[in-house]
Amino acid sequence: MSFPGRFSDSLVVDQLDKLSVSFLVEDLEVRRGGCAANICFGLGNLGLRPVLVGAVGEDFAEYRSWLQRHNVDCDSVHVSQTRHTARFVCTNDSSHAQIASFYAGAMSEAREIELQPIVDRVGEPDYVLIGPDDPEGMLRHTDECRQRGYKFVADPSQQLAFGDGKMIRPLIDGAEILFSNEYEADLITQKTGWSREDILSRVGTWVVTLGAAGVRIDREGEESITVEAVPEIEKVEPTGVGDAFRAGFLAALGWGLSLERAAQVGCLLAVYVVEQVGTQEYVLSRADFLERCTSTYGAEASADIDPHLKTLHP
Repeated sequence: MSFPGRFSDSLVVDQLDKLSVSFLVEDLEVRRGGCAANICFGLGNLGLRPVLVGAVGEDFAEYRSWLQRHNVDCDSVHVSQTRHTARFVCTNDSSHAQIASFYAGAMSEAREIELQPIVDRVGEPDYVLIGPDDPEGMLRHTDECRQRGYKFVADPSQQLAFGDGKMIRPLIDGAEILFSNEYEADLITQKTGWSREDILSRVGTWVVTLGAAGVRIDREGEESITVEAVPEIEKVEPTGVGDAFRAGFLAALGWGLSLERAAQVGCLLAVYVVEQVGTQEYVLSRADFLERCTSTYGAEASADIDPHLKTLHP
């Protein structure tokens, strides 16, 4: 929501202990989100059939229909009988100050989900991506992946700010892939007490997104792979860019492409999100996708990626 005035004009500093104010907003925008759903949406758009796992409320029906239309398997989503789907509600004023609330809601029931019945239904997963969720649910799913031998991707993201080393260490130890941005990478080393080398000895691949500078991929005993970002036509809003990158990266691995190509596909998908308001508002065109690939990464990269884009609109 957008408030045309300034919050500060309605606040009396020496009366904040009695605060009770309301703001007449000019508009209301409701947009779909959530890290897991954003990543699944991207994978589905690239022709894969991702399986969404998480906890929602009974208000999920319209969102479920949207995701299913974009090739996402929602049959293993847990539906709470008592809570609404998690949501973030924020109001910005004319000075870009923000008052926001996050309602976890049904997300707290993610800890009740077991992965084995899902695997029995859909088959052995290529990867189980464990993103920011109910902390106990994240720990349970990571532990189950280790016990059952499922390859898992550690993507703790926003939960790194709230978790301590005792929580973070088991979330990343043994991961096939660890995703983070630069700031989160520093948080991981600081809170776990592990050095960069310690972490690389515990994970297969560490993918660090660098914002406008692109992405770096590190593996123990190997030289880093650095991939530049795709230039945006117009930078509109960054929310969801990291989720789109992860979708593109994992899609390319699913196609059997190299880590370098995976990072390139991730950066290509991410740029479509930064050019839109909203995390699932983009529409992909095969011709445009390949044109942007060629202009940034060259004809050889396009030739490798092209055969896997047959489901995209021409």
